[in-house]
Amino acid sequence: MLGEYRIEGRRASEIAASVERGVGTGALEPGEALPPLRELAADLGVNPNTVAAAYRTLRERGVIETDGRRGSRVRPRPATTARGSLRVEAPPGVRDLSGGNPDPALLPPLGAALAEAARRYAERPGLYGEAPVDPDFARLARAAFDADGVPAGPVGVASGSLDAIERVLAVHLRPGDAVAVEDPGWGSLLDLVPALGLRPVPVAVDDDGPLAADVERAIVRDGVRALIVTDRAQNPTGACIGAARAAALRRVLAAHPGVLLIEDDHGHGIVSRRLRPLADGTGHWALVRSVAKAYGPDLRIAAFTGDHETVDRVLGRQRLGPGWVSRLLQQAVVHLWSTGAVDPEAVADAYGERRDALVRELARRGVQAHGRSGMNVWVPVADETGAVARLLGAGWAVAPGARFRLAAGPAIRLTVSPLAPGDIEPLADAVADAAGPAPARSYG
Repeated sequence: MLGEYRIEGRRASEIAASVERGVGTGALEPGEALPPLRELAADLGVNPNTVAAAYRTLRERGVIETDGRRGSRVRPRPATTARGSLRVEAPPGVRDLSGGNPDPALLPPLGAALAEAARRYAERPGLYGEAPVDPDFARLARAAFDADGVPAGPVGVASGSLDAIERVLAVHLRPGDAVAVEDPGWGSLLDLVPALGLRPVPVAVDDDGPLAADVERAIVRDGVRALIVTDRAQNPTGACIGAARAAALRRVLAAHPGVLLIEDDHGHGIVSRRLRPLADGTGHWALVRSVAKAYGPDLRIAAFTGDHETVDRVLGRQRLGPGWVSRLLQQAVVHLWSTGAVDPEAVADAYGERRDALVRELARRGVQAHGRSGMNVWVPVADETGAVARLLGAGWAVAPGARFRLAAGPAIRLTVSPLAPGDIEPLADAVADAAGPAPARSYG
């Protein structure tokens, strides 16, 4: 089971240290099974409870993971290369559709908002010991949650969606716990989950979001402790949860109230499709909204709400680290919200026209594509590397699907925000030439 490596020790701390030495030297490789508790206890001449305590310490440190009857194994190392680095650099003369950025022309100017925040700061500088959430920010964020039918709960602020999701996972889960993630899904999230010592379990996605049957299987078969869902403008597929899918997912979650639910609504402000929150009858939950796509990625602000215990835990842990997210930035966002700096319908229409036109033109050329909401189009292909290379040669840089998938099939992602009307047909021609007609299939 362990080859030539022998675990040593009489105390739990010594046994744990011995395993850690083996992992650190490479003598114990990722995925390698550890002896069952009683077997190792007999070999070392110690009480099985001592080995159980050692294994518990190793799980908490993220060294091993335990998966029911499969026993305990050395945890796979987090990827050393972030998925974001799996991209094609666009040389001069090549249009870059790979970045996932919003259209700068649709972002509001920040001068007045930052000036108002500075004016308020001059009147009353922010100091230590103040509330971490600006009261006006909390009031407006909560009103927007209420308008979309999000269940009642306190409001917190994080430095973007990923920061909020990480904090919610950290206060509820332990290393080795399984987390259901959309596949294909947000590449940064697929990096984050294993980096936290958690085990990602892929859940297939179609145009209506995660498949309820896959979520059920992940909970029952894989023992997932948390589910992360993108409600609309899913990255990379553009999926948006409709009424029937929302009802099916709520039924699954209601049958398993112990599963932590995290909803990512990063599309707020850039999509017109209705939000259908899933947090109804679940025990612990959080819904996160970033301002990045509608107001600018560099603002690094996300509002989140959830059940009282979850929000309290996150804010309490936040106080021990950064303390709070800049109230100057919170006040700048308050000004943007209060003055209607962004017209969500107009922004949604702008992205929708480009996205729908591209999907339509690809369909005319026999190419299956997905993009129900948001700013991305997902195109399944037979040869992902070849498609990316051929498009680069034709003057278009696109994101390889490997950045966004675990078990899902090969594909490419195109961000429509840089496109003008005259770009659609030439781009569709290039994609059709590079990808060829894709077989009609689910991309989950």
